[in-house]
Amino acid sequence: MSDKSDSTASKTAQEMPDHGEIGYPVQVYYIELSKMYLHRIRWHWHDEIEIMIVNHGEAFFLADDQKLHLCAGQGILINQNIMHAVQPIGAGANCSMYSVTFHPSFLFGYGNTMMSSKYLVPILNSPALKIVELHERDPWHEKLLDTINSVIAINLTKKYGYELLTKSYLCQLWSLLLEQITPQNIAKSKQLTLSLDETRVKEAILYIEQHYQEQITLEQLAASIHISKSECCRCFKRTLQLTPIEYLMKYRIFQAASMLQKDAPEARSMSSLAFSVGFNNASYFNKVFKQYLDCTPSEYKRKVKNDASADDGPFKKLKL
Repeated sequence: MSDKSDSTASKTAQEMPDHGEIGYPVQVYYIELSKMYLHRIRWHWHDEIEIMIVNHGEAFFLADDQKLHLCAGQGILINQNIMHAVQPIGAGANCSMYSVTFHPSFLFGYGNTMMSSKYLVPILNSPALKIVELHERDPWHEKLLDTINSVIAINLTKKYGYELLTKSYLCQLWSLLLEQITPQNIAKSKQLTLSLDETRVKEAILYIEQHYQEQITLEQLAASIHISKSECCRCFKRTLQLTPIEYLMKYRIFQAASMLQKDAPEARSMSSLAFSVGFNNASYFNKVFKQYLDCTPSEYKRKVKNDASADDGPFKKLKL
């Protein structure tokens, strides 16, 4: 089992994480929000399908312009390339969960056009299955939850043959999803298209990750996705509930905290650290850093050093 909070800071929002190997593109993560940067999972997307089940506590799951409040025993299924994030319910609240990610090629192989056309494409292209909230009150949801919990259990023990059992359970999961799609909908199935807002925000996020060390203005960011400044702000607000500049500031602080953790050369002085993540004023950098992490960069660096020997220390593992 992997701990998803071990993800490195260099990964972009279009996630390229360790979601298994080509031969076994399945991964089970145990996640504790208290050990994540800002106690949350940042906005991201990936080619794998992901199912997250709350193990303890509660949290907000954001995806496809929805904000779902999920508690222990509940979960969410997220289709390919759908932007999603997880946020804590309140200050000091903790939540743990399991995440199962798998690539559809595990079920249908590469190049099997007949099986893909008949069984894969309808689910990947179904607007009704972009995200699915899972709760035990619904018999169909209960079957999905039971199936995923079985996948989690066998991937924790990893007894001989667990890969075969995993594939069997995921095929059952796929069959359960297909039950929700009528033949008429399959016949009419079209390529699932992301909302224009989401497409624009994804492009803007990638631009930020490539240029955050530079002096990015709202005008430049809007121009990078070919829209006006006001429309850029509206897209971010509707999709992420953040302004573009708020996202930029969070990402810069994320990178700064990562450099402090790694004791990178840029972090030897606070002024050079500020400059390396796009701030031209060390005082303002300190103010923004404290706003997000409740301590100054120098205090954070001391906490990281003091926590270096603890496996479960809250300052070792960050994710925006």
